[in-house]
Amino acid sequence: MNAIYTASATASGREGRAVSSDGILDVTLATPAQLGGTGTGTNPEQLFAAGYAACFASAMGVVARSMRIDASEASVTADIGLKGSLDAGFALEAVLRVELPSHLEGEAGHQLVAKAHQVCPYSNATRGNIPVEIIID
Repeated sequence: MNAIYTASATASGREGRAVSSDGILDVTLATPAQLGGTGTGTNPEQLFAAGYAACFASAMGVVARSMRIDASEASVTADIGLKGSLDAGFALEAVLRVELPSHLEGEAGHQLVAKAHQVCPYSNATRGNIPVEIIID
């Protein structure tokens, strides 16, 4: 299957800049203070969190339309954790916090989130690779 879209960005590490090929994304990178850095820029975990949250919310919208329900007021917060050590290797973990509007509480909301988790490219990429917990608020 051929890619229907390809994004491209260049970075030289945790310090410096990350720039997309079209120049729209241009961010200063810095190691988080918790990892001994200055924390004065964004970091890969924040970028991954933003991408996963946006992608999952989009997947919920696609699924909601197919279910003929309105999920336009739903939102997703992604918490991406970095764990490990230089000796053991580093790994990621994810928690997705899905906020659903009151009319989607219950079974319909749970079905929406479960189907979105099957559709979302980030969920498909992480499945079996990192732990992903989904919390519905």
